Amino acid sequence: MHGGDALVVLPTLPAGSVDLVLTDPPYNSGGRTQSDRTKVSARDKYVSGDAQHQLADFVGDNRDQRAYTAWLALVLAHCLRASRPGASLLVFSDWRQLPATSDALQAGGWLWRGIVPWHKPISRPRAGGFKAECEYLLWGSNGPIDATRNPVYLPGLYSASQPRGAARRHITEKPVSLLAELAQVCVPGGMVLDPFAGSGSTGVAALSTGRRFVGVELSEHYQQVAVDRLREAAGSAWVASGPGPSVAS
Repeated sequence: MHGGDALVVLPTLPAGSVDLVLTDPPYNSGGRTQSDRTKVSARDKYVSGDAQHQLADFVGDNRDQRAYTAWLALVLAHCLRASRPGASLLVFSDWRQLPATSDALQAGGWLWRGIVPWHKPISRPRAGGFKAECEYLLWGSNGPIDATRNPVYLPGLYSASQPRGAARRHITEKPVSLLAELAQVCVPGGMVLDPFAGSGSTGVAALSTGRRFVGVELSEHYQQVAVDRLREAAGSAWVASGPGPSVAS
């Protein structure tokens, strides 16, 4: 687990060392005006007024559309350099950012392979219309995939609810059960990279399925949350090294 900006840390990772990039970047979604982008916090956007928790805020969620696309393309390009040929990329998005995220994926050098919907059983209704019941994963690869290395047949649709109450560690936390299923696209024993590690859920999922993990997180608060969770998940495999704690296996 590395503390710092992804654009600073990712270039220090060994080239060709990663088997799967599985990440949930700040969506930067819904900011239609300059006021929305500069005055509305992540908590304001993602936490309902009746929520029974006071989770820490995070930065980096107020870019405009072009800035978001350019920034994410740079991050994903660095991820590509760190990935071996044939590695997969899975990046979360909401419906608003699907076009921008697909542009960033391709501009970053990844081969776009499809979209995997994530159904959320507990979701917000909309009067006169449809529930906001899905988010999405954009799937890409670092060139052709050698299916003989990991001959799995995975679903094209997943369903899982986000943690609630005291089990929730991050404002936009994804379910470990979902992440563990997605990690199956990584060869057993392979390295999973999350450049936006948040509270460490991707790492917990990777370790629980016999993969290794390297993560990057900007927020000092969430770095510590992730370190604590990863230390518990890794047990004797915990190793401290580099700029911030690191889970090697």
